[in-house]
Amino acid sequence: MKIPRSLEPLLHDGLIDEVLVQLMSGKEAEVYVVRSGGEIRCAKAYKEVKHRSFHKQSQYMEGRKVRNSRRSRAMDKHSSFGRQEQESAWQNAEVDALYRLAAAGVRVPQPHAFASGVLLMELVIDDDGAAAPRLNDLDLTAEQARAYHRQLIAEVVRMLCAGLVHGDLSEFNVLVAADGPVIIDLPQAIDAAGNNNAGRLFARDVDNLAAYFGQFAPELLATAYAEEIWSLYESGILHPESPLTGRFVRPEVAADVGIVLREIDDSRREAMARELGRTRAA
Repeated sequence: MKIPRSLEPLLHDGLIDEVLVQLMSGKEAEVYVVRSGGEIRCAKAYKEVKHRSFHKQSQYMEGRKVRNSRRSRAMDKHSSFGRQEQESAWQNAEVDALYRLAAAGVRVPQPHAFASGVLLMELVIDDDGAAAPRLNDLDLTAEQARAYHRQLIAEVVRMLCAGLVHGDLSEFNVLVAADGPVIIDLPQAIDAAGNNNAGRLFARDVDNLAAYFGQFAPELLATAYAEEIWSLYESGILHPESPLTGRFVRPEVAADVGIVLREIDDSRREAMARELGRTRAA
């Protein structure tokens, strides 16, 4: 096939030997099957800034550190340079997340290299050796739905234990390989401890899984894995092998009104003392 311009630098540098076929084209990236180092791999070429939308991206960017202050200021001002830097940060977030999650044993494509805006990684394949289908392209039995749901819940737990939340998990970014589901598309992955939106986005990820698999196994619609897992995480006792039930009862502890009133009185006295001090100084 004709060599895409986005892959030319990798061909020139020897990271890619041959481009075989285009696998998909989405809003944010184009994906190709390539030959690299004697193996068949996948090349994800991110699209240019002008073709991408940063709408509502701030909820994912919170907690990500930008070491260079000039870049940080430019990103805050949304200048042309700032948008380029924001795009670069978006791409690097996926690369970093893949390396981090692969090292933690999470089922994600194994990354191999990132250069010139192209992520070179493992090609996830099915039983026939072809590119694995997306989860949403399959018609599942109730038994398959339960099995895949169980496996993916284990993966989001492993991700959370590694300190990350996918942030946009659904049937559209899960591939079904020969040996089970593989999670993809991670540019919006967020730091579980450093982002105030982490709990909400984690719950949305897990609820999306329940909603999808619940079409085939309705009993999954009544599960409460998101609340159960997040509660264990906040308590500091979540680990990859934590036994889960899918049930959660929110503890209802009555507030001690006396303690609350004393706290209010203490705060009021401190405020009055500060005001008196300012008056005397004047």
